[in-house]
Formats: sequence, C-alpha cells, structure tokens
Amino acid sequence: MWATGASTPHHRRGFTLVELMAALAIAAVVLAVAVPSSVRMYDTIRYREAVREVITMLATARYRAIASGLPQSVEVVPGERRLRFDDKSTVLPANVKMAVHSAKELNRGNTGVIRFYPEGGSSGGGVDIESDRGRGVSIRVDWLMGGVTQQTYAAR
Repeated sequence: MWATGASTPHHRRGFTLVELMAALAIAAVVLAVAVPSSVRMYDTIRYREAVREVITMLATARYRAIASGLPQSVEVVPGERRLRFDDKSTVLPANVKMAVHSAKELNRGNTGVIRFYPEGGSSGGGVDIESDRGRGVSIRVDWLMGGVTQQTYAAR
C-alpha cells in the first residue's frame, strides 16, 4: 500500500519554467546563426551549379560538332541569364549576373553566339558569371582548339 502523508516526498515529472526558457533561448540562438548560414550556402550551391551548367553546355556543343561533322552553336542571352543549345534551354538563377563575349558576326541582337566547328575549333569567346556575393568565374572558349576553361576572379 501506498502511504500518504508528510513523510512521502512527491516527485513531479516534467520541466520547470526556468528550464523551458533556457532551452528556448538556446534554440533561438542556434536558429539565429544557422538560418543565415544556410541561405548563403544555398546561394553558393546555385552559383556553382550555374557555372557547371555553362561549362557542360559548351563542352557538349564542342563534342557534338566533332562527332556529327556539323557546326554547333550555343546561344547566350545575358539579359535573361539564358543559354540554348540544340533543343535544351537553361536559365541561370537570379542571384547571378551573366555577360557573353562572342564574335560580332555571329551575334543576333541581344544574343551572343559561340559556335563550335567539326575540326575542333570554335568562333571563340566566353561567358562571365558573377555571384551577388562578390565572386566571379570567366569561362573561356579557345578559338583554335575549342577548349573550354574557367578562371575565378573577384567581382568588381
């Protein structure tokens, strides 16, 4: 039997108000630090994905020109942050700026064109991509060999 009376201590389960407030304060500090860091990380991931997408599209066009024996063109519309090759079109994220350097003879209005030829060469040019965090990548296409290279720089 259970005895009731003053000699039996009562143990309550749960947390005190002070313990709950301390836990909430720690959680608030962790969230205050984690949320801005995760936003920066997400923007960085999107920026790197944009760079990879441009390099892949240019390299694919070069490969297809050599394999098919026909010239292949990549169209770059910097104002829309859009690239087009064959039937594929991609738009880069809003947190990047884009510029294109291409042969004036091939351009169409506000669209820059980088063309790859069957013997491996190209019209030359490149695409610059800048993040809103002050980083940039210059992706260059060699006119003689058609090679695609990249070089990082600090955005102005």
